[in-house]
Amino acid sequence: MIDLPAEFIKRMQNALGSEYEGFIQSYSRPPEKGIRVNTLKISTAEFEKISPFALGDKIPWEDSGYYVCGEGLGRTIAHAAGLYYVQEPSAMCAAPELDVKAGERVLDLCSAPGGKGTQLAQYMQGEGVLVLNEIDTKRCEILRSNTERLGVKNAAVVCRSPQSLTESFEGYFDKILVDAPCSGEGMFKKEVNAIPEWSAANVARCAERQSHILSCADKMLAAGGRLVYSTCTFAEEEDERQIEGFLQAYGNYKLLKMQKLYPHKVRGEGHFCAVLEKTDGVRMPVRSLKLNVDKSAEKLYHEFEKEYLGVQFGKLHMFGDKLYSLVDGLPQLMRSGVYLGEIKSRRFVPSHTLAMCLKKDEAKHIEVDEKTALSYLRGLTFDCGEDIKGWRLVCCYGYPLGWCKAVGGTAKNHLPKGLRI
Repeated sequence: MIDLPAEFIKRMQNALGSEYEGFIQSYSRPPEKGIRVNTLKISTAEFEKISPFALGDKIPWEDSGYYVCGEGLGRTIAHAAGLYYVQEPSAMCAAPELDVKAGERVLDLCSAPGGKGTQLAQYMQGEGVLVLNEIDTKRCEILRSNTERLGVKNAAVVCRSPQSLTESFEGYFDKILVDAPCSGEGMFKKEVNAIPEWSAANVARCAERQSHILSCADKMLAAGGRLVYSTCTFAEEEDERQIEGFLQAYGNYKLLKMQKLYPHKVRGEGHFCAVLEKTDGVRMPVRSLKLNVDKSAEKLYHEFEKEYLGVQFGKLHMFGDKLYSLVDGLPQLMRSGVYLGEIKSRRFVPSHTLAMCLKKDEAKHIEVDEKTALSYLRGLTFDCGEDIKGWRLVCCYGYPLGWCKAVGGTAKNHLPKGLRI
């Protein structure tokens, strides 16, 4: 049994009454583990055939989620290919409640490391606008990396405060998820550092910050829109009372649903979720933005596209020497959509982002076995034959891992160094 804070124990005894013994006994069991199959790339049926580890029961609240056991879940070829995301099971409960549809404008306001945001991306299937925001720069890079690995094509990953976002997106979004930073009581088994960091004072600080974040979310949600608020804590100040206070402050919302998953009742570490609907307000009209791309850069890209790709990307825009295929419908120019690549020494060099959002039949590719795939993921070259020349997707099981460039019978490795194992 882990050593829980005495004040936390007392509060949970008072809150749960006769259920407390079942709750406290849940801490004697190991934490539940889960994965979510990335249906942007592979169906659950196909993943079941090639899964590198045994899959347990389906997770009840997420159709693509499975309970799993074991270690090294993030160190497989299938993980590098973006075929699944490792995610705590109860954390998968919030995103489905947002009920996102393809073509909508969606915001995940506190998005890192990207579990819920990429879950939303699966439901949108590449259509519409998905803004994934994280205020912390280091965590934002993790969010960006996960979004890239899972092949999300319609996202803008941004690093801004909720307050500053309201200046650009007032009344813009159809759906907003606020997975609020919290005291993390549902993380005590998974993250042992969460225990010494816990205090009643921190619960109060989190509640105050959550209230501010919700006020920003209100400004950005369009009339008729849906707001889902979630935490991984059990504190009423951060959960039920937070929602009660929000509804008192904003009379143009109605509560559709509120649930709390306790670890003694479900197979998960615990989560809170509330679903609200905005009954009236404003909706931002979006005007077409003027795209800018250097003609010579555009020519170089189209030459690459013609020679190596079987799919076309539109809405090209340059940020410095970097070329993007932007998401349509954003109210301002942002690094969004697919980062295609970079112009270097009058050559177009494709990005890893582009590789990860392609299917193997959308580009010239080399299919490799598991041994060669692991060698590639370590950053090594491999033999490919004299007849193969130029850029190729490196695929294993039929799914891209990244780019190589074939020269003189050798496939030179272009996997970014930070992603090598």
